[in-house]
Amino acid sequence: MKENKQAKYDRAYLRMAQEWAKLSYCKRKQVGAIIVKDRMIISDGYNGTPTGFENICEDDEGYTKWYVLHAEANAILKVAASTQSSDGATLYVTLSPCTECSKLIHQSGIKRVVYHTQYKDDSGLRFLEQAGVEVLHMPIIEEMVG
Repeated sequence: MKENKQAKYDRAYLRMAQEWAKLSYCKRKQVGAIIVKDRMIISDGYNGTPTGFENICEDDEGYTKWYVLHAEANAILKVAASTQSSDGATLYVTLSPCTECSKLIHQSGIKRVVYHTQYKDDSGLRFLEQAGVEVLHMPIIEEMVG
């Protein structure tokens, strides 16, 4: 079965989000996000501490510090600080959004979310669907090379 063009783009952008996740300093979980509009990457982000804070995401007990920003939030905040608009865009993220990020996604005008791995709590996904945001779970199958 031949994959359609949109699915090929979805897989490619999701692989880019996976590469972006590797930039995170977080030990427990590395998450990456890419925002695409009109086939152009308008923003990117990964989970981590705010600008100016040391790049240590976990406390001494191994729990994530409360002020760590999620990948989606970082990407959305980058758009907000730029001249771009995320209205009608697609968010590619390696882990399905939590409830807090889902509110930001909806409010920022993103109309489509493609994610790789499902987060243990699916409340964020259910909220997005209720808000009319298209949600697509896409586990990446590595393509044979050569």
